[in-house]
Amino acid sequence: MVYKKPGTLTKKMNSFLGWMAARGLGPKQMVRLEHKGRASGRMHSTAVNWTEIDGLRYLVSPRGETQWVRNVRADDGRATLRRGGDSETVRLEELPVEGRAAIIRQYVGENKIVKGEFGLEPDDPLEQYQGIAANHPTFLIQAA
Repeated sequence: MVYKKPGTLTKKMNSFLGWMAARGLGPKQMVRLEHKGRASGRMHSTAVNWTEIDGLRYLVSPRGETQWVRNVRADDGRATLRRGGDSETVRLEELPVEGRAAIIRQYVGENKIVKGEFGLEPDDPLEQYQGIAANHPTFLIQAA
């Protein structure tokens, strides 16, 4: 299990990006993911970017087994995506490792700011992405 704990700068940046997404600012795929804490039961929020392939949307965790990943798993995939005045209650279905590589590669290509978390370039072979897929939980976004 890989988890890259965020530093102070990353926490501040995520907070700012979540604030932006909640107000409808920034790229359209940037949303604030709201999820219930697995221990506290309190609501938490995290800025995330989804990627779309063949009309389906996905979330990828660049830093691995993050708090939001563990919280969503503990709450049977339930979460809310918020952007501007819109909110969408969703269920996040975790994909098996063997189904993640192409999604992660596209995500890296669309979100170059987090490219360093993956150690790969967007045009690297799919086999290399398969090699890191177990370290990056990936979820299909479904209507709740």
